[in-house]
Amino acid sequence: MTVFKHQTVLLSETVDSLQVKPDGIYVDATLGGGGHSALLLSHLTGDGHLYAFDQDQTAIDNGKQRLRAEHDAGKVSFIKANFRDLKAELAQRGVSQIDGILYDLGVSSPQFDEAARGFSYKLDAPLDMRMDRTATLTARTIVNEWPYADLERILYRYGEDKFAKRVARSIERARAVTPIETTLQLAEIIKSAIPAAARRKGGHPAKRSFQALRITVNDELGAAEASLESAISLLALGGRISVISFHSLEDRVVKTIYREHARVPEIPHGLPIQGSGELPELKIITKKPIEPTAAEVDENRRSRSARLRVAEKQKL
Repeated sequence: MTVFKHQTVLLSETVDSLQVKPDGIYVDATLGGGGHSALLLSHLTGDGHLYAFDQDQTAIDNGKQRLRAEHDAGKVSFIKANFRDLKAELAQRGVSQIDGILYDLGVSSPQFDEAARGFSYKLDAPLDMRMDRTATLTARTIVNEWPYADLERILYRYGEDKFAKRVARSIERARAVTPIETTLQLAEIIKSAIPAAARRKGGHPAKRSFQALRITVNDELGAAEASLESAISLLALGGRISVISFHSLEDRVVKTIYREHARVPEIPHGLPIQGSGELPELKIITKKPIEPTAAEVDENRRSRSARLRVAEKQKL
């Protein structure tokens, strides 16, 4: 079994923000290395239960190993599924309401560090980038088969890359000569497309393009949006949702959905207003996101871009 070595980001902040009830029903939508799940489970007693989701079978297998005692005690259920299917998967298990849910969005450290997964522009591997290895779409298919216009669109939209046109053209020229098969091959093609002056700042020149491909392969933003909407609808009164994001696109999805559900509903014209007015569905707990401490960033550089946003259900 592959060892899922992972430093959990904003560990105590995320679990503490849920204000865990010992007998509550909770969901870890992104099991990953199991750090958040382990801490959350330590707060559960009696009828308390955790449902842990991950679309990566390796994460599920390692979670079962790490949390074997809790699993044997019936405190945790593992669900191998994309978190966009949250509501349907829970319904199959007789769950229609939950007391809290957490998300740690994006790719996990073990997925980055295992070269064969093809997520890293620093490790040579076949172009893959699938979080769910049973999925059919890979980065190789996109890079070699998608039209220039689609390449340019995803590189700009999901990589926020001002050189998206140049990178897409460079990929188009290179693949006309020979198929692009590996991560380092692609990284060099991207690097060659970006002006030398721009390459000297802002990190690795392939970072944005690899992010765009990964998001596209896994439909990360679409899945996150669908799952967050389902999660909010499942929350019990007073239940909380805590979401860690790692880049501006993810954070924007979280902020937008929170704000939409935190608006006071409009009263149709002509209807009488009762009491002091309607409450919005959500109360945003974090007016500004919670960020890692300097000590955490020193210990784990990958945590530096993490942002935690929390909201509470105040109306069913």
